[in-house]
Amino acid sequence: MGLEAVMIVVDNSESSRNGDYTPTRFEAQSDAVSLIFSAITQGNPESSVGLMSMGGKGPEVLVTLTTDHGKILEGLHRTKTKIRGETHLATGIQIAGLALKHRQNKAQKQRIIVFTCSAIPEDDKTLKNLAKKMKKIGVNIDFVAFGELDDGTTKKLTLFHETVKSSEGSHLAIIPPGPGLLSDQLVTSPILNGDGSAAPGGMGGAAEGGDSGAFEFGIDPSVDPELALALRMSMEEEKARVEKQNKDKAEAEAKAALPEIKEEDEASQPLLNKDGEASGSKDKDGDDKMDTA
Repeated sequence: MGLEAVMIVVDNSESSRNGDYTPTRFEAQSDAVSLIFSAITQGNPESSVGLMSMGGKGPEVLVTLTTDHGKILEGLHRTKTKIRGETHLATGIQIAGLALKHRQNKAQKQRIIVFTCSAIPEDDKTLKNLAKKMKKIGVNIDFVAFGELDDGTTKKLTLFHETVKSSEGSHLAIIPPGPGLLSDQLVTSPILNGDGSAAPGGMGGAAEGGDSGAFEFGIDPSVDPELALALRMSMEEEKARVEKQNKDKAEAEAKAALPEIKEEDEASQPLLNKDGEASGSKDKDGDDKMDTA
């Protein structure tokens, strides 16, 4: 992963109490948030992650951009007591965008990851205009949609995704209820795995009918997500090390190829000799004495 500033938006609406994900939708989100935090900060130690909620009375910034996992966990714990109401998706994304705008390291790419497990009250026009705005200011937005989503909600998320996506990012992972943990399914989604290993249709789970040889490193991420993530991080670190090594080698070769410039003997002599005369001059009877005429 590159250098990023990421705001994670969790859904703490009344729908997050549902137990169709183990142990509840909100707890499942909490585990997934921790997984995302680890992946981002291990991928690049200079990346930072913030946390906010979008349910209840309105969106709330829980943790500003940080590299401290403890602050993220504390923010999630506080939010467990504030599960109520409906989501405020559009307002939540706008506030997350403002939080990213004030990041200290402007070299960090801006990214918002939104968890949603409830109906979306905003209309298509509002969402489309917001998506265009986010794309214009260079903010990638990923959606982790889970729960029993109706066709209207799925349509709105797809519309937003199609409008905001770019060649560099923005993904939609739809993860239906199942026996696996939400965090396990997220490992195989494009949110953490890029564009190459996601299942068809943007689904979070692995494609049906595939064999173990189709998985990266020969490991099924849904079976052992931690090992798969560790292997991926190790590969990225090795890739970065090799690239640095090749760069250093190329610089050393270029430096060695430069011709050595030697100073001329005359340039290395003092301007005056021990007799106070110009260097290179002979005595009064010498042939090489400087012409004073």
